[in-house]
Amino acid sequence: MAGRSVVVGVGHYLPERVVPNSEFEKTLDTTDEWIKTRSGIERRHFAAEDETTSDLATNAAEAALADAGLTADDIDAIIVATSTADLTFPSAATMVQARLGMTKGFAFDVQAVCAGFVFALSNANALILSGQAKRVLVIGAETFSRIMDWSDRSTCVLFGDGAGALVLELQEGEGTSDDRGILSTDLNSDGRYKDLLYVDGGVSTQSTGHLRMQGNQVFRHAVEKLAKTANTALENVGLASTDVDWIVPHQANIRIIQGTAKKMGLPIENVVVTVQDHGNTSAASIPLALSVGKQRGQIKQGDLIVTEAIGGGLAWGAVVLRW
Repeated sequence: MAGRSVVVGVGHYLPERVVPNSEFEKTLDTTDEWIKTRSGIERRHFAAEDETTSDLATNAAEAALADAGLTADDIDAIIVATSTADLTFPSAATMVQARLGMTKGFAFDVQAVCAGFVFALSNANALILSGQAKRVLVIGAETFSRIMDWSDRSTCVLFGDGAGALVLELQEGEGTSDDRGILSTDLNSDGRYKDLLYVDGGVSTQSTGHLRMQGNQVFRHAVEKLAKTANTALENVGLASTDVDWIVPHQANIRIIQGTAKKMGLPIENVVVTVQDHGNTSAASIPLALSVGKQRGQIKQGDLIVTEAIGGGLAWGAVVLRW
């Protein structure tokens, strides 16, 4: 017998305001067709002026708890993956903790940009397997609309706001790849690539800053690194891409998603795709896609899933789990 971190609930939240590509045509030299062709994005959601990352995270958390049939009292820890927390401190996770009425346990944020949810999931799994928590609420939440340069047509049309969450619970497995739960994780980073994707401001530089990206360079790294990390995570547990039911990738760009699937030898029919509706929601994109995939009836109990993501840092990684 072996302990496994099993997903027992999933949920998401999207802000009310939907922004179609056509809205950018008014202020930028761009078109709906240009954005769609290059990214696959058709629309995205933007948070309301008074809506913060912790608001989105709390709504997603409540949906995941409801799906699991649990309350905040059943949770031992909260991890929020975000690069756009409400305040410099405290963490968004402690704000969610308070809003949920959870008075025990602990909460903290993880910052690995678009790879944040994979890093958070891996940390949650480690906490569970080491006996520090039995149930962990793992949330990805972002308000990237707050760090956009609205005059930069190469970046501002790509990102959106949203949140996704899941509940991980310690359950006994047989110790084989047939077990439900997280089977394998693979995390990587290389700080030499900072200039490819970053925000040109922060606390110790005394400004909020805007997102800056060398899109072509990021694309070049993305497909190769995503396929490699996914295959490494599978090999770690004696599985191959042919065993995979669903790739649930970070939703950054349809061409990256297609390229990664092709490199892994899997058809696009085996990929949960939500980028057309959400844009790139950074750390929120994988849990959002997992929740939507379950809602659509794509993801079913027992399915083998690979999630992979790459973000600023560069930071990248993958998680293999059986739903």
